[in-house]
Amino acid sequence: MSSTDAVTFWDGVYAARPVATDPRPNVRLTETVADLPPGDALDLGCGNGGDALWLARQGWRVTATDISAMAVERLAALARAHGLGDRIAAERHDLRDSFPQGEFDLISAQYLHTPFDLDRAAVLRTAAHALRPDGLLLVVDHGSTAPWSWNQDPDIRYPAPQEVAAEIDLDPGAWTIERADTPHRIATGPDGRTAEVIDHILLIRHTP
Repeated sequence: MSSTDAVTFWDGVYAARPVATDPRPNVRLTETVADLPPGDALDLGCGNGGDALWLARQGWRVTATDISAMAVERLAALARAHGLGDRIAAERHDLRDSFPQGEFDLISAQYLHTPFDLDRAAVLRTAAHALRPDGLLLVVDHGSTAPWSWNQDPDIRYPAPQEVAAEIDLDPGAWTIERADTPHRIATGPDGRTAEVIDHILLIRHTP
């Protein structure tokens, strides 16, 4: 499918959601980053913007990207409304065609799933190469289907973190896998429903 199809799809996803005035950050991001010194962060697939806003409040300078112009525009408006406009740069990128410029201390890819063609391994490999020495790449994927997920395909398969790491195929002399596990948690969906979900977590450090 074309880039236009993907943009139309994701703009439709966000148009169907009410505008969040203070969206929640992803719990796997906050638990990983809470004790890190702030620096430059890249949020790949920023969605409603909860992660970018939380990082900015912790002192990070954030570049936040999404394929949806609607998501990017909403986040930019939220950043200004919360007095964080100087800490968040919201940019539209189709990661099949472009990647944000710069070097980063943290790159977060939270649930970067799409029904459209995307060479995720290539995107995540590019992300790893955009890390500064000692920087972290945090990849959090779905390991199960939540009741509120846009994708309810019963045959969907979620690759394990070790599989994702193998696909990225980084030089172990320059990048170290610090975490690769599949914890369970109770999550709350946009409509307030709760369910047990599985997260696939991969944390990679650019070895100095």
